[in-house]
Amino acid sequence: MTEGIAAAEVTAWLEAHVPALTRPVEYKLIAGGHSNLTYQCTDAEGRRYVLRRPPLGHVLESAHDMGREYRVIHALANSGVPVAPTHGLCEDPAVNGSAFFVMDFIDGVVPHDASVAATLPMAERMPLGLDVAEVLARLHKLDPDAVGLGDLGRKENYIARQLKRWAQQWENSKTEPVPEMEDALRLLGERMPEQKAAAIVHGDYRLGNMIVGDGRVRALLDWELCTLGDPLADLGYIINWWLAPEDRHGDVDDTAPTTAGGFPTREAMLARYAELTGFDVSDINYYRAFSHWRLAAIRQGVYKRYLVGAMGAEHSFDLEGYRDIIQRKAETALEFLER
Repeated sequence: MTEGIAAAEVTAWLEAHVPALTRPVEYKLIAGGHSNLTYQCTDAEGRRYVLRRPPLGHVLESAHDMGREYRVIHALANSGVPVAPTHGLCEDPAVNGSAFFVMDFIDGVVPHDASVAATLPMAERMPLGLDVAEVLARLHKLDPDAVGLGDLGRKENYIARQLKRWAQQWENSKTEPVPEMEDALRLLGERMPEQKAAAIVHGDYRLGNMIVGDGRVRALLDWELCTLGDPLADLGYIINWWLAPEDRHGDVDDTAPTTAGGFPTREAMLARYAELTGFDVSDINYYRAFSHWRLAAIRQGVYKRYLVGAMGAEHSFDLEGYRDIIQRKAETALEFLER
């Protein structure tokens, strides 16, 4: 028995939506993911699929919307942004207790940390890094209306809306005071740049949310935070994760995939993105501050769910270490804003 999967009911649903499926189906929770739960489904012929469902237990209102995530992935098929082909969305709680969707399993590597990135051939790391910038540029240059996502969210005032949303999440999930979060929120509001474009924003764009191989991105994963808004928020986020080996200094980010070496520099990533989009990236440090602050708020929600056991017994979790990460993210956001 796999926690979070009603095997008989889910298998029956899969048979109705995946014609090639052959019973029996084996379900396995894929390690990683601190938010929506991801399972590998393997049928009797060895064909693999992926099932995504919300965390177990209570979640914050509007979080973990399976229909929204499915809709985005389905809409981006054949858009030039690499996503896994989808097989269907189940919104009937009688099947598995909550909504879920199923997509193809894409072979490749998910370089979620430096140890995994180090297994990539050195010759593939530079082109992969540039492809990461190019995929982001392609996503941000898509016309949301043209791919059927024009009503995914409001296009204007993205940062202001994000600050309001994640400040509320912070308040709902806060377990102890972190003064740097309040100070950074105030400065983010005071120093907000004018939004220069509206785009499809992934919301968690990093190597750990990509399946890669042969020096390119094969599939972009984890669209649960996707909305419409300021594309530079995605850029600031990936640049924060884009550490060089010499950036290691005993910090929580030392396991960032790019610390394995051989990847393009931050400057090269920014230049490639700016070249392809035509966007002005001179305010990138503001967006880097915003990204650190928002990530602290998101991780606080994850921290509280683990604290109350909502993520399921199959996960192991270092609560104290995660709390330290939240504190460090808040401090880093404030440092960027106070420079």
